[in-house]
Amino acid sequence: MTDSIPPDPTLHVLGALALELTPGSAVARDALPQAEAGALATLLARDLAAFSIDAASLQLAAVGAHYDPVELLRPGWPLHRELDQLAARAPLSVQGSGRVIAFGAHGGQLPGALAASPDFAGGPLRLLPFVLSGDATVIARVGDAFERDLLERGMAGAGTALAAQDAFGLAVEHARYLTVHDLAAMTAMQYGHVGLAPLWPVIEAALLAPDSQEWLDAPPEPLVHYCDHEVRIALLSPPAWHARYAADMQADDPRLERRFEQFQARQRQFAAVLGAHGIAVTFVHCNDGDAADL
Repeated sequence: MTDSIPPDPTLHVLGALALELTPGSAVARDALPQAEAGALATLLARDLAAFSIDAASLQLAAVGAHYDPVELLRPGWPLHRELDQLAARAPLSVQGSGRVIAFGAHGGQLPGALAASPDFAGGPLRLLPFVLSGDATVIARVGDAFERDLLERGMAGAGTALAAQDAFGLAVEHARYLTVHDLAAMTAMQYGHVGLAPLWPVIEAALLAPDSQEWLDAPPEPLVHYCDHEVRIALLSPPAWHARYAADMQADDPRLERRFEQFQARQRQFAAVLGAHGIAVTFVHCNDGDAADL
């Protein structure tokens, strides 16, 4: 496996232990030293084998650190890819052997590109990613079982939840296992609750169908086009914006300027959310408001 190729979904199961925190709770530690990371990963392996006995024959790679959902939901699944690549370089690593490979901090530093971003610290949901790898036939069975069952009955064992809470110094209300597809579905619902539902199909395309195209062409929302692995947002001149979004208002209407500022703020919000998901954004001048320019 090369650094440029993400984990093949037919050979891997990508998931996470999701920790829902008590509102306002503090976090004592972002990453665990190696020994504690290994102990927690062993508990994860035990839980996953309880959901599907076949999981016990697969190799589990996990990290003793927690992340915001946007750090996992990025094109190519970079955190999972990093875990998989580090595991592939682990001494005597054998696919399908049922081994547990855990990565912890040494001198306060996690290996490779596993460091969590401080920009996304403090959220109410923290995630410990894991990768299961091994025989393709077994992976298919485990993947199907996890996609079918984890969202409904994927609660972590009480010992695992308590161990994670104590190790990181968190106040955990719920601990459950999710596949990356479960996480995407949950995030889509959350974005709907905060007014970002129109943008989600663009993010979903970048995550699940990166070679596809997706449009957001639904005024009053900004004009957005996902293609060639990036998002292009139409940057409109005031006259072009007026013609497309406020044709019912006179050019001298004093409310126009405020509405244009709100529109620009929405563009910046979209760009910030896309950037958090690791999706490249380019603003493209479209002076006549023509979608063909994107």
